[in-house]
Amino acid sequence: MYSHTFHKRVRYGETDKMGYLYYGRYADLYEIGRVEMLRSLGLTYKNMEEKEGIMLPVKSLQMRFVRPANYDELLAIKTTLRHLPQKDIVFQVEIFNEKNKLVNGGSVRLAFVEMKTNKTVGAPEFLLEKLRPFFGVAT
Repeated sequence: MYSHTFHKRVRYGETDKMGYLYYGRYADLYEIGRVEMLRSLGLTYKNMEEKEGIMLPVKSLQMRFVRPANYDELLAIKTTLRHLPQKDIVFQVEIFNEKNKLVNGGSVRLAFVEMKTNKTVGAPEFLLEKLRPFFGVAT
């Protein structure tokens, strides 16, 4: 298992009339979480696309809203990979407020697509190489 936490403050322009983080912005937080998790492994979406020829389109997104996040609140976006990716990759996401209370939780599933052929492929070796040590798998 591999987890990474990234902090982000709720900005005024992200809130609704009630001062809550607008519900449509949570997908953005999920993206921030997974992008920063990959960056923590030394990978970036830009390099995966430009150098490796792999893109990661979203297949499904599930989330549940537990309590509101408020304007100017610092959120902790905890992103976890519970399983070593195979055909696709599933990021589990939990978003906590400053009191460490769960605000939102869910998951996002992405496919690995080879850009040259626009076909789905299995988890690329460059990613698995980075993740195996966290799952107790010898390289």
